Amino acid sequence: MKKTFYITTPIYYPSGRFHIGSAYTTCLCDTITRYKKLQGYDTYFLTGNDEHGLKIQQSAEALNRTPQEHVDLMAQQAQVLWRLLKIENNDFIRTTEPRHEQVVERIFDRLLKQDDIYLGEYSGHYCVSDEAYFTPTQLKEGNLCPDCGRETKVVVEQTYFLRLSKYQDQLLQYIEDHPDFITPETRKNEVVAFIKAGLNDLSVSRTAFEWGIKVPSDPKHVIYVWIDALSNYISALGYTMKDDALYQKYWVKGDEVVHVVGKDILRFHAIYWPIMLMALGVPIQFKLFAHGWYMMKDGKMSKSKGNVIYPDQLVERYGLDAFRYYIVKELPYGSDGVFTPEDFVSRVNTEIVNDLGNLVSRTISMAKKYFNGTVHKRIHQHEYHQFEADLVQNAHAMIQEYQEHMDAFRLTLAMSAITSLVNRTNKLIDETSPWGLWKNPDHHIVLESVIYHLLESIRLAAILYRPILIESSPKIFEALQVPSSLQDFHSLEFGRCESYTVQTETPHLLARLDQEKEVPYIQALMQGSVSKPEITKQAVITPSKPEITIDDFGKIDLRVGKILECSKHPNAKKLLCLKVDTGDKVRPIVSGIAEYYEPQALIGKQVVIVLNLQPVKLRGELSEGMILAGDQDGKIVIIEANEALLPGAMVK
Repeated sequence: MKKTFYITTPIYYPSGRFHIGSAYTTCLCDTITRYKKLQGYDTYFLTGNDEHGLKIQQSAEALNRTPQEHVDLMAQQAQVLWRLLKIENNDFIRTTEPRHEQVVERIFDRLLKQDDIYLGEYSGHYCVSDEAYFTPTQLKEGNLCPDCGRETKVVVEQTYFLRLSKYQDQLLQYIEDHPDFITPETRKNEVVAFIKAGLNDLSVSRTAFEWGIKVPSDPKHVIYVWIDALSNYISALGYTMKDDALYQKYWVKGDEVVHVVGKDILRFHAIYWPIMLMALGVPIQFKLFAHGWYMMKDGKMSKSKGNVIYPDQLVERYGLDAFRYYIVKELPYGSDGVFTPEDFVSRVNTEIVNDLGNLVSRTISMAKKYFNGTVHKRIHQHEYHQFEADLVQNAHAMIQEYQEHMDAFRLTLAMSAITSLVNRTNKLIDETSPWGLWKNPDHHIVLESVIYHLLESIRLAAILYRPILIESSPKIFEALQVPSSLQDFHSLEFGRCESYTVQTETPHLLARLDQEKEVPYIQALMQGSVSKPEITKQAVITPSKPEITIDDFGKIDLRVGKILECSKHPNAKKLLCLKVDTGDKVRPIVSGIAEYYEPQALIGKQVVIVLNLQPVKLRGELSEGMILAGDQDGKIVIIEANEALLPGAMVK
């Protein structure tokens, strides 16, 4: 039976468009999830939105929307962004969903009945922006919020309290007994110091606003964020519900549970959440990883400072791999990182384009030039064998180092291990000068051995990069014609591939960026003077086919379809075989998009189908429709339908 791995992001507060900070946390979790999948784990990945509170209510009013309309729009925007970043989350939890609200009501009611929650009165300085109370000693001069710097106001209200103090000693003992409960170590030390200073009971309800889950026995009170939001990690799994199979599998009996959070919400997850679980009698199964922030040269990201950068802007101009590679690597383990346009361009050019891209290109070119594209395994003693042996030793050392760092969430160091392997592979070319070996027929066997070592090292690097370079790694495997059985973590051993037959065309990974052009462009994005990345090559808009009438167009039956299954065509590399729900039935459709999409990435997508196309057989497989797609400079992109449209909805 597979081991389970359950990982969560915090649920994000949808006060506006998500910047690279939220994208970092989500990409980090997605990278770890992909890594665990490759190790053979049964994974479950949760993210979502925290949709209640005064700030949401005020934001909606300012935009002349109801709170529900506002959070619906924000949730849609979030999910569009996660699809753009190819985040493979299993669930997206929203705190306004009935499945969550019911669980929160039950949790509150139980804690109230067992006297772990009690009614009292609270008076203190309240910050609307952070939705938090602060003591006078915590405030900045002028009664300003210590977190956001905004003005606070004194609020006196009746409130329900959670008895944190009751569980203080029990929590300290738990942390002592589980030294890896909170990482990094510095964050754990912060939490322990805070607890030892003495815990005050926590206000867990509000009466100053209505947008939230009402206390069942006292509906003038709204259940506050601590109980509401934190409960999402088990409400999404079905805690207290009739069908709690996911809760039992991934939480109660699960092997690994990890909450990934920013350092600003560490206290809530390291103190309030485990105390809630203790009071409920729910096992504390999770470990907590608290990461730092992405900063700018002039401090935290802020729209008023003109230093905010959004993930979609970078992805649309530079590609998904460039963004995900940089965003995951540049933030050091447990510390803050600094985003700069110069570093972004330099990182892409140096490590992806120069080191990896050129290595792949040069090696494939030599395989084609010297051996007509087919290179056999040659491992034997010759005058250059010491260099090959050193490469093999380096590869195995870097694989071990990579896995140790990935297991400990030190992704920056794990990625540096791959870079080290790539650099050592490039060095073999310098050490052996393949072009010189080719000039001497007696050295052709030696040359084939060298090229084999280059190809095999590239295969290993591409496997290690699979959770990170999610578009480039498949291109490398395809170019080297690596069988699927030698693309997973179980084949991370030098010499497993007996031969290589490289493709005729060298794969294009990422284009080199012009430093002088792109740095100012990113700076302009940060300042808000570019609303959307410019497209250097525009699609041709001159009609290329004869005019038609509305009657001609009316003959085409366009419908929304949902992709349920997808696999590669058994007899054609460029075709995918799909099963699409079009409302009336599940249709088989064959589509020529295999070069642009991995089958798994399409499952669940809503697409537009030409329904009344005459059925045909394509390379032996029946196709009863056609998926609409756009063609931009030879790259095919499917046209997705809004999730609000059900399968079978007419498109007109």
